[in-house]
Amino acid sequence: MRLLRDTANFLNVMEANKGIIYKVANAYCRDPENRKDLIQEITVQLWLAFPKYDEQFMLSTWIYRIALNVSISFYRKETKRDQLSQELTSEIFSLTTDETGSEPAMSMLHQFIRELKAFDRALILLYLEERSQHEIADILGISPSNVSTKVGRIKEQLRQKFATIKS
Repeated sequence: MRLLRDTANFLNVMEANKGIIYKVANAYCRDPENRKDLIQEITVQLWLAFPKYDEQFMLSTWIYRIALNVSISFYRKETKRDQLSQELTSEIFSLTTDETGSEPAMSMLHQFIRELKAFDRALILLYLEERSQHEIADILGISPSNVSTKVGRIKEQLRQKFATIKS
């Protein structure tokens, strides 16, 4: 009976917070098939950790932390695999709308974010989600002042990439 109640509770939590999982997976994985695998892995890890959830943290913070850790690990494995075999596609040179239908500038922003280091990508993703510095610090395990410094550097890095494209 307890397992059934936990399962129902877990499914409710997943339904209410699935946007976080999709957003993180989308930021770390461009290939739709690999993204499905990543979402599945995040879900499994959340299920395994669910009995140990500490209610002193916000549920969204807990989900972000697990989703980002799983995604960063997944990204590192994929990067190593891609280094062994990578082909250029016309998609790399395209500045047209992406699969989400967003404008070219937004598509470029997503591309630039994907090119960031895994940790920086997690940080800017949370920043763009308008999470507070304290919440970002809790999720990523760094100080709030370090969050501020790193966000400033990442924003400057993104600004420079856009400036390079315009010139």
